Amino acid sequence: MSRLGLAVLLTGAVSLAGCMQTTLSPSTDASMTPRDRQLLAHPPYAQASIPEQFQRHIVDYSRKEQPGSILVDTDARYLYYVLPGGKAIRYGVAVGEEAMAFSGVATVGRMAEWPDWVPTREIQERLGPYPSRVAGGPANPLGARALYLYQGNKDTLYRIHGTNQPEYIGQAISSGCIRMANSDVIDLFGRVKQGATVVVLPPAAGTASIGPFSPRRS
Repeated sequence: MSRLGLAVLLTGAVSLAGCMQTTLSPSTDASMTPRDRQLLAHPPYAQASIPEQFQRHIVDYSRKEQPGSILVDTDARYLYYVLPGGKAIRYGVAVGEEAMAFSGVATVGRMAEWPDWVPTREIQERLGPYPSRVAGGPANPLGARALYLYQGNKDTLYRIHGTNQPEYIGQAISSGCIRMANSDVIDLFGRVKQGATVVVLPPAAGTASIGPFSPRRS
């Protein structure tokens, strides 16, 4: 990423600091399809109690991203979907381990429901062996939805996606992708348009001071 691009990314990085009004947004299955309900009725993983600060909230939002954009605060483990009127929906996420985390500006280049997972060569070498393709479903690491992050016409190989390990929401543990609880990624997927801008703040450049949470590291 160029110095100019990084400067633009960091501009206003602390502008959400200070007093913020937050409202817990009750989880809803309104965006779920019959297939979603069927696949998630008895998921093949342990249910996790996600701490309240990482549950879905409506919050004040004072940065300059346009409504419909996404911002990820890597340090605070939050993803913001920007709404009109100085508001945003804030979701708790799991982010990449520091050496593997993506940061920069991208766009949503592709969107998929219950996507197949194709492990990269690096994943195979570091964590494998895995099958060359894992079919979509509740046991799939990509979960219920995936937003594929592109820069220009090039797939960055980073995604915002669901998870079969909801217990890790709020931690830096992934191989670089941004994980969400399946109910949250389904909600986000129903709001986002293909081509939307995604800003991912690098570590130590985020807005963690907006709340009392002290980031945990795995």
